[in-house]
Amino acid sequence: MLRLLRSRRSEQEKQHANPPSLVIVGLGNPGPEYAGTRHNAGFWCIDALAKKHGITLERRNRAAIVGEGEIEGQRVVLVKPRTFVNRSGAAIGYLTARYAAPIDKVLIVCDDINLSPGKLRIRRKGSAGGHNGIKSVIEVAGSQDFPRLRIGVGRPPEGTGQIEHVIGPMDSEDREVVDEAVEQAADAIACLLSEGIDEAMSRFN
Repeated sequence: MLRLLRSRRSEQEKQHANPPSLVIVGLGNPGPEYAGTRHNAGFWCIDALAKKHGITLERRNRAAIVGEGEIEGQRVVLVKPRTFVNRSGAAIGYLTARYAAPIDKVLIVCDDINLSPGKLRIRRKGSAGGHNGIKSVIEVAGSQDFPRLRIGVGRPPEGTGQIEHVIGPMDSEDREVVDEAVEQAADAIACLLSEGIDEAMSRFN
């Protein structure tokens, strides 16, 4: 038992001595019933990054599923929170403590109904903009000063509520457009890491 505790302490000390360049948190709802819904665009981006860069999402704790690796020569952590979107902030305390990562090194990737399907928007910081997942992160972090990448999924049609829209199934045409945007979002994150957020905003917004 003592050896295990020492091993865990040693691992944590290494993490603090060599914090990642970026912790990338994709928001979404866990469970197969939500896998194909608009609210899971952040999860899809994490999956795309993992596939492109050979990163395995294997470490699980109560708050998140985590994978560590490199993108553009930079050490990164890929994260899928294990909570529902509106409680996404629960993973942030764990991540910032474990990886000694300041909040401005945590990139949040999420869906956005205020953007047309397929559009991307990268921002250095800002308000929640009506997104409950971002709101939860701000509440836990105590700050709005973290970057975010929003993936457009379009507004609900007339007669459809917002919640029904974001957790409802997508038609094949919209899904194809959003899937293409997810791949672009993965490229935008690689650009952010290699050339900085200003270049990523200029190229992908």
